[in-house]
Amino acid sequence: MLKTVIVMFLAVSAGTVGDILLAKGMKEMGDLSAMNFRGILDAALRALTTPKLIFGTSMLAIFFFLWLAVLSWEDLSVALPMQALNYVLVAFLSQYFLGEVVSPLRWAGTVLVCVGVMMITRSGGQ
Repeated sequence: MLKTVIVMFLAVSAGTVGDILLAKGMKEMGDLSAMNFRGILDAALRALTTPKLIFGTSMLAIFFFLWLAVLSWEDLSVALPMQALNYVLVAFLSQYFLGEVVSPLRWAGTVLVCVGVMMITRSGGQ
């Protein structure tokens, strides 16, 4: 079980960093919904050379392969709830790196998710 927790922490961390980088990179590129087809094609080409998007995608690839490893030895009903821990990391990192406001109600929901994850993780050995 300790192996699962460690690998899932690494996977969730990589996935969260990847998500934050993708969000930051896309905010810098601009709103795609306001672009015409040519603008979207130009944005897609720029995305292929934008360091934040490249590194973010790489971090999500690391998450994916670590997730595959966990699925090779752990029950899905135990492993999948552990991914919910990314809500905590996303809340912290979104505030710090993206300047988002996380309300007290959202923090309370995040704490409830964490409690649920701990309960499911502890039941994994039973």
